[in-house]
Amino acid sequence: MRPAGRIKRLFGTDGGVMLSLYDRFPEDFDPSVMPFMVEIDGLEVPLWCERFERRGVSGATAVFADFDSERRAGELVGREFRVEHPRAEAGDEFYLEDLVGFAAEVSVAGATVSRDGRIVDFYDHDANPLFELGIDGRRVLVPAVEEFITRIDFDERKISLELPEGLLELG
Repeated sequence: MRPAGRIKRLFGTDGGVMLSLYDRFPEDFDPSVMPFMVEIDGLEVPLWCERFERRGVSGATAVFADFDSERRAGELVGREFRVEHPRAEAGDEFYLEDLVGFAAEVSVAGATVSRDGRIVDFYDHDANPLFELGIDGRRVLVPAVEEFITRIDFDERKISLELPEGLLELG
């Protein structure tokens, strides 16, 4: 999931809202198949569209199921929403957080250490972005750097990592 826009203001009297779409909002996003996700009271809440209409490059109007009045829709105004974007094709831009949930094959010095690893989280920090790997029954933080990634298979949702010796033994 990635931030895709913000619910700007109410639109009409039937619970409609105006959306401000970020530049990275997927052009081919189909709201009838995937929900918008917002955080309400600390919980991720899916918003299913009953109506969605693009308005230029960076705007849209929407009516969400269960938010069918001005009062209910008003609860959403100002909230940022996220969307699951279509699978990235080879050579397409992607974000490291897109790799969360991928199976991870981990090698150290050319020897395969695990075939059962998984990227369970991503910590986006400017100085040191990290993957949290679930590997061999434990959690390990690994720098999310291009030098460690040897292969990404978006179709199979798999990533291959080549790590320096000793990194998996830290913490």
